[in-house]
Amino acid sequence: MTFLSSLITRHPRADEHPLLAGRDDDTALVTARETLSYAELRARVAERRAQLGHDRRLVLLACRRDIETIVSLLAALDGGHPVILVAEAAGGGREPSAQREAILDRYRPDAMIEQRDGATTIGIRDGGDHALHPDLALLLSTSGSTGSPKLVRLSRDNLLSNARSIAEYLDLTPRDRGATTLPLSYSYGLSILTSHLAIGASVLVTDRSVVDDEFWREAAEAGITSLAGVPHTFDLIEAAAAEPFALPSLRCITQAGGRLAPDRVRRWAHAAAVHGVDFIVMYGATEATARMAYLPPGLAERRPQAIGRAIPGGALRIDAPDVEGVGELVYTGPNVMMGYAESAADLARGAESSELRTGDLARRGPDGLFEIVGRASRFVKLYGLRVDLDRIERLLGEAGFEAYAVEREQGILIGALREDAPERAPALLSRATGLPARSFGVVVIESLAVTSSGKPDRSALRLIAESAALADAPRISADADAVAVADALDGATDDVAEAVRALLATVLDRPDAGVDDGFASLEGDSLSYVEVALRLERLIGPLPRDWPSCSARELAALVPTAAPTRPSTGTPARAEVAATAPSSRADDAPTRPSLRRSLGALLALARVETPVVLRAVAIVLVVGTHANLLGVQGGAHLLLGVLGYNLARFQLAAVRPALRVRSLLRAAAMIAVPAVLWIGGVALATGAYDLPTVLLLNSAVSDSGAWSTQWRFWFIEAAVGGILALALLAAVPALHRAERRRPFTAALVVTAALISVRLVALGGVTAGPVERYQLAGVAWLLALGWLAARATSGAQRAVVSVVAVVATVGFFGDPLREAVVIVGLLVLLWVRTVPVPRLIVPIVGVVASASLFVYLVHWELYPLLEDDAPLAATLLSFAAGVAAWSVWGLAMRSSRLARGRRRAADAG
Repeated sequence: MTFLSSLITRHPRADEHPLLAGRDDDTALVTARETLSYAELRARVAERRAQLGHDRRLVLLACRRDIETIVSLLAALDGGHPVILVAEAAGGGREPSAQREAILDRYRPDAMIEQRDGATTIGIRDGGDHALHPDLALLLSTSGSTGSPKLVRLSRDNLLSNARSIAEYLDLTPRDRGATTLPLSYSYGLSILTSHLAIGASVLVTDRSVVDDEFWREAAEAGITSLAGVPHTFDLIEAAAAEPFALPSLRCITQAGGRLAPDRVRRWAHAAAVHGVDFIVMYGATEATARMAYLPPGLAERRPQAIGRAIPGGALRIDAPDVEGVGELVYTGPNVMMGYAESAADLARGAESSELRTGDLARRGPDGLFEIVGRASRFVKLYGLRVDLDRIERLLGEAGFEAYAVEREQGILIGALREDAPERAPALLSRATGLPARSFGVVVIESLAVTSSGKPDRSALRLIAESAALADAPRISADADAVAVADALDGATDDVAEAVRALLATVLDRPDAGVDDGFASLEGDSLSYVEVALRLERLIGPLPRDWPSCSARELAALVPTAAPTRPSTGTPARAEVAATAPSSRADDAPTRPSLRRSLGALLALARVETPVVLRAVAIVLVVGTHANLLGVQGGAHLLLGVLGYNLARFQLAAVRPALRVRSLLRAAAMIAVPAVLWIGGVALATGAYDLPTVLLLNSAVSDSGAWSTQWRFWFIEAAVGGILALALLAAVPALHRAERRRPFTAALVVTAALISVRLVALGGVTAGPVERYQLAGVAWLLALGWLAARATSGAQRAVVSVVAVVATVGFFGDPLREAVVIVGLLVLLWVRTVPVPRLIVPIVGVVASASLFVYLVHWELYPLLEDDAPLAATLLSFAAGVAAWSVWGLAMRSSRLARGRRRAADAG
C-alpha cells in the first residue's frame, strides 16, 4: 500500500489497487469553482506522480492554498519523495523568500514545484545525489523560526499517526468538511488537510482571508463543519466583526499556533457553547508533526488557561518537578519528529528520539489537565529585546540587591531581600536594560531559596511571590475605599488583577486561579461568596450585579482612576507597603490626625451586597426569635429566596449542562454533609433525632401534622431537596437549552408551576402548621429567588415584584411574617447594595458566611438560656456557630491541600 492510499482510504480492499480503492464518488476537495471527488483526486495525483519520475528525489514545493499545491504534495508523498514545504513568495511573486533562498543553498533539492502564470511547473535537476533515509517523508521549518534553514524531519508514520489522532479527538467523520484557513506549509494548516483526508472527509480549498466577506460566503455555501485558527485569526475575525456562528453547518472551532489569552478562550468557548459549537484549544509544535495536547470543549470555560490532555496515542509528563509541581513538559508519541536537519547530510539520519522536550515549563493540575506556566530558558523576550535573567541578577547584585529574577507573563518578576528594592530596583534595571520600569515587578522576600546542594532555587520564587502578594493585601489599609486603592496602586490594572486573583485563590482554596478566572469559573458557591464579595468591595469598590461571572482582570478594570500623586516606581503595589512600614524618623507627630481619620473611616458607611446583608439579617431573625429575644418570624423562608437568587448567579452561571449539574450537586453536598454530620452526632449523643431527620428526609416521610423536634431542620431539607431538583432540571438538554435562550421566561415558568404545585398540595392559599415547611410548600421561594436573579430590566423586576406579593400574601396567615418575606424579596430585587457602617461590615460578613452552621447548632444551645437570658442565648448560638464554621473551613482547606499534594506526587 502506498502512502497516499493509506492516507485517503479508510477501508481498502485487498483485491483493489490501493490508489483506486475507497469511496470514489465522495467529495474530497471543494473550491468556489470546482469539486473534486476522491476518484478525481487520485487520478490527478497519479498523473503528477508520474511527472516526478520513479527515482526518489528531494522535492521543494512552494505552497499556495489551492488544489494544485495539494495534488503536488500528495503526489510527492505517494511517490516516496521527501518534500520540503515553503510558503510561496508574498503576493504570489517570483522573487523567492529569504527562507527559500537559504534552503535552496543549503539543501540543493533535486526538484522544485511552483506555479507560474497560472500553471504548475516542475523543475528537475539532473545528477541528484542526496542520501535520503527510507522513512523520511516531509521537511518543515522549525516551530517559531523565521527564515531559518533549520528543518524538522518527519516520517510517514509521524504524518499518519498525527492525522488519525486529530481526527479521533475532533470526532471527525466522512460528513465533515474543513477549510484551508492557514498556510499548507505550516504544520497546523497541513494537519487540517491530512486529518480530514485520513477519514474520508472533505476540505474547502480557499486562499481568502477571514476578513473577506467572500470567505464566509464560500464557507456557508460549502457547508464547512470546522474552522481552524491561530490567535491572529481570531483577532481578524473580531476586528472584521465576522459571524462564524452564523455558518449553519459549523460544529467545531479549533485554536492552536500560540497562546490565546484565557479570557478570550472563555469568551469564545461561551459563545460557541451557546450556539451548539465546540471550541477546542490545542497545543502542539512542528516537532510533534502538529498536535500534542487538546482541551476538551466542556472544560474550556472552567480551565481556559490549560492546554488540556495528551492527544490519543501520546503521553505528557512533567520532568523534574519542583515543590509546586512545575517542570519541563515532555511529550512522547508516534508523531514525534525523526529529528532536525541543518544540512543535506542530516537527511540520511533516522529517528533519534521517541520523546520531545518542549522547553515549556508546565504543571499538572488536580484535574489532570496540563498548564503552561513559562519557558525553561533563562532568556525572555520583551519589547523585541532578548533579556538574560542571569544578567538581571548580576546587575542587582552589583548594586547591592541580593535577588532572584524569573519570567512573568508581562515582564520580569524580582524577588529581593532589601525592603527598598520595590522603589529602587525598577529604575535601576530600566537604566541598565533600556526596558520600561513597569517591566519589572518586585516583591520583598525573606530569603533566597536554595536546593539541597546549595544552588539557587529560582523556581520557588513563584510560590514565594504569591505568598508575598497575599501578605501585601492587608497593607493596603482595610478601610480604604476604591479610590484609595487606585491611588495606592497608581491605577495599575495588572497589580489590581493580581490582588483580585490572590483573593479568589485564598478564599476559594484555588491556588491554580489565574487573573482570567472569576468566582463562577472557579466554582465558587453561596457559602463562600459572602467573604469574596466583602473583600472585593473593599478592594475595588461597588460590584456590578454580574460580578461572579467576571474575571479578576475584568474586575480590576472597574477600579476608578485616582489622580496621580507621585511618580510611578514601576511596582506601585509595593509603594503602599513602604508607606506603611515603621518610620525611622524621630518625629512621628501626625499620629493623632491619622487616628481621627481612621475612626471617621470606620464610622462611615460602606456598601455591601444585598444578598450578604439579607443572609445576616435573616439568620439573626431566626435565632433571635427562637431564643425569645425577638418576635419576628419569616427569616428562614427569606433565606430560601436568597438561596435561589445565589444559585442562579453561581451554580447556573455555567454554560454546559454537565458543569451546571456538577456545580449544583457540589452546592447540595456543601450543605448536606456538615448537616448530616452534626445532626447525626447529636442524635448519637442525645437520641433527640430519628434516622429520617439525620438523613434529611423527615419532611418526605413524616405523616405528622404537628410541629415536633424532628422538623427543626426543615430548612436544610428544603434547601438540599430544591437544589437536587434543580440539578435534575439542568440535566435535561431541552430544558437547559430553553433556559439559556430565555432565562427570565424559563425561571418565570418554573416559578408559576411551583406556585401551582403549592396551591394543589395545600388545597388553598394558606399553609398548615407543617405544610409551610415541606418542599412542595416552599420550593416556589427558591424559584422566586432564581427569577429575581434573572430579572434584568425594570419591567421584569416589576413582574417579579407582583409575583412575590401575590404568592406570599396569605401563605402564613400572619401579616408580619409575610411582610418580612415580601420586603426581603423586594429589597433583593431592587436594591443592589445596602449601606452598612464600615465598623460592622466584618461582623455582617462573618454572620452571613456562618449562617448555615449557626442554624445547625442553635437548636441545641438557645434552650439552655432562653428563659432567663435570651440575649445570652442568642449570642452563645452565634459564637458556637461561627466557631463551627471556622473549624469546618479549616478542615476543608486541609483536606484539599492534602489531596492536591497527593495528586502532585502521583503526577510526578
